[in-house]
Amino acid sequence: MLNSFFDLVLGWAFKFGNVIGVIIVSFILTSLVTLVYRLFTNQEILKNMKDQLKDYQKQMRELRSQPEKMMEIQKKSMELNMQYLKHTMKPTLFTFLPIIIIFSWLRNLFLDKSDIITWGTKLPLLGTGLGWLGTYIISSIIISMLLRKIFKIY
Repeated sequence: MLNSFFDLVLGWAFKFGNVIGVIIVSFILTSLVTLVYRLFTNQEILKNMKDQLKDYQKQMRELRSQPEKMMEIQKKSMELNMQYLKHTMKPTLFTFLPIIIIFSWLRNLFLDKSDIITWGTKLPLLGTGLGWLGTYIISSIIISMLLRKIFKIY
């Protein structure tokens, strides 16, 4: 049932080929995840937390010769980092299940295919090419970095 739904909604992307199809699906999903992240987080608070974490890191570098003071700053940094993670967890929970479902559809789509990008020879640790998941991960990292820079998302 879900396979036919995703075939209808996202299947058109694969008319351009497997690599372009995975990149298009990656762009769509990454854009939606980024939008949800932006809508469900307070960017001003996250920016302030990130700036404070950078300040703590700078202080810790300066206090390397004073371990006790450095440990105090490190404790504050860890507490702030936990608060940061709490703020960012909500959008992750909203997007996790839909992404898992779409990944299941993609896996079924590529069951009989191995590499969608090949480099002609077997490379150590890399094999003969890149499958749909590797293509998705690499393209989503690049797309996510660009979207976060463009829309100033912290």
